[in-house]
Amino acid sequence: MALFEVRNIHKRFGSRVVLENISLSFEAGQVSGIMGPNGAGKSTCFHVLTGQHRPDRGEVVFDGQRISGLPPQRIARMGVSRSFQLMNLFDDTVVIENVMLALPAFRTRRLHAMSAVFSDSVLIDQALAVLDQVGLAARAWDAAASLSYGDRRALEIAVALAAEPRILFLDEPTSGLGAEATRRFALLVKRLRERYTIVMIEHDMRFLFELADRISVIHWGQVIAEGTPAQLGDNKWVRRSTLAEATHA
Repeated sequence: MALFEVRNIHKRFGSRVVLENISLSFEAGQVSGIMGPNGAGKSTCFHVLTGQHRPDRGEVVFDGQRISGLPPQRIARMGVSRSFQLMNLFDDTVVIENVMLALPAFRTRRLHAMSAVFSDSVLIDQALAVLDQVGLAARAWDAAASLSYGDRRALEIAVALAAEPRILFLDEPTSGLGAEATRRFALLVKRLRERYTIVMIEHDMRFLFELADRISVIHWGQVIAEGTPAQLGDNKWVRRSTLAEATHA
């Protein structure tokens, strides 16, 4: 059984159908990719999968339990974390504080004053361990606003990892990154895949084809192709589309 399944999801906004009978499955321990042109419904799909939108019909199942319709906070506590296209960081704080606020232990201990947080060595050690996963431990006490764009992306991943997920959804993680930052981010994903199941929406097809075990193509709100990167390289629709350059990566 797949760790995460999407069964016949349908979503409309007013008269506009955005997702139509979307079915997907993500295997534990794999990197799965979702690609498609702008406006295809990819981000809406992520919103439905992680609880930001309620599907009009169909169901989302995580580890055998139906989660469609549950609030995003509850889904996150079950082990589903995500990043967003637009980063959502606390720039007026230091790097480690962003991570500490996302730790389950922070919520459990009901620590409201940051002075109490910074005096808690257990929380500090946990946050440093998370930052070490993304290569930012040395920047822990720097202002979050001082990070480069690429390091801010890495910090956003650290915040998602702080919630102790079993599956991590990344929405266009290389958006805005240059070639070198994208290369570093690819190395980060390769390290993370050893510990987490990862699902990525990505427009950089070279990046996606290098990392993903399996890719689903969404167009006009429907899944029109699925397979390994090699299989999609032979897909006639993909080769004819603007995504064709990925087949030569």
